[in-house]
Amino acid sequence: MHAGAHQSSFRLGLWNAADMASHIVLYNGAKMPTVGLGTWKGNKRLKSPPGKVTEAVKVAIGLGYRHIDCAHVYQNENEVGVAIQEKIKEQVVKREDLFIVSKLWSTYHEKNLVKGACKNTLSDLKLDYLDLYLVHWPFGFKPGGALFPLDAKGNVIASDTDFLDTWEAMEELVDEGLVKAIGISNFNHLQIERILNKPGLRYKPAVNQIECHPYLTQEKLIQYCSSKGIVLTAYSPLGSPDRPWAKPEDPSLLEDPRIKAIADKYNKTTAQVLIRFPMQRNLVVIPKSIAPERIAENFQVFDFELSSEDMATLLSYNRNWRACALANCASHKDYPFHEEF
Repeated sequence: MHAGAHQSSFRLGLWNAADMASHIVLYNGAKMPTVGLGTWKGNKRLKSPPGKVTEAVKVAIGLGYRHIDCAHVYQNENEVGVAIQEKIKEQVVKREDLFIVSKLWSTYHEKNLVKGACKNTLSDLKLDYLDLYLVHWPFGFKPGGALFPLDAKGNVIASDTDFLDTWEAMEELVDEGLVKAIGISNFNHLQIERILNKPGLRYKPAVNQIECHPYLTQEKLIQYCSSKGIVLTAYSPLGSPDRPWAKPEDPSLLEDPRIKAIADKYNKTTAQVLIRFPMQRNLVVIPKSIAPERIAENFQVFDFELSSEDMATLLSYNRNWRACALANCASHKDYPFHEEF
């Protein structure tokens, strides 16, 4: 839109959050919307009934969300796909207006399994390409039916794959047009360095998706990725309050009175401040909800700006606390969180 048109639509009052759902440009030139809808269903005790995720995605697209974050391991890509199809059919959006992300699960790290896993996700989502496909975790698991193959002691069974080989298979997906961009998730800086230094590297990771919030501020990893031109997506920006493994003594971002006090100053909710916080650090952020009113609330984050003082205060709450540490994988050779960053 040229500047004049922009101004006139502004004057006409047609300019709203959905129009300006701003974006970050990836190194392949693609525009990644800053706020996306997370679709991880969290609480196993409240198993979302099948229609719930479909309904959530439809509501989100109707409200102006254009970025949907998915993964095979969430076991609901089919439901997400139904919603996307319906909204395209209703002509609310075109496929090219959407930015759809999915992730390769750890049981598919073998080079010869990557393409099948991607095609399976595409078929579930009813799409012919993904905007971004991530290696969900740096570690590989034994292939087979179980998403978390466990030994008798309850530890995850590793595969002896190397994520550099997995990465080569990811690169082929770009060549074949199945995905527009590839990236990683939960990789530490040494693991990223290994990819960047890989002989014959053809596509560097466009994005690293990491847990990030005021209790896990990730300054060093963000600094490192930014220096390499890798965009960061913050997951669990609200601290994944409905994670099934939560312990009563775990800290709660949404109930932190210090963050609530900041929110009150702006006449916003704690959740809105927690979503705005990564945006002002030039991160993409993917809050998850299946409640329509929360999905709406989580998108009303384009009309205020946190002061640099409040940003600094939120950063000072870091305590290196992870909601998603996947502790039963800690003995894996590629477990990412033994390193400082």
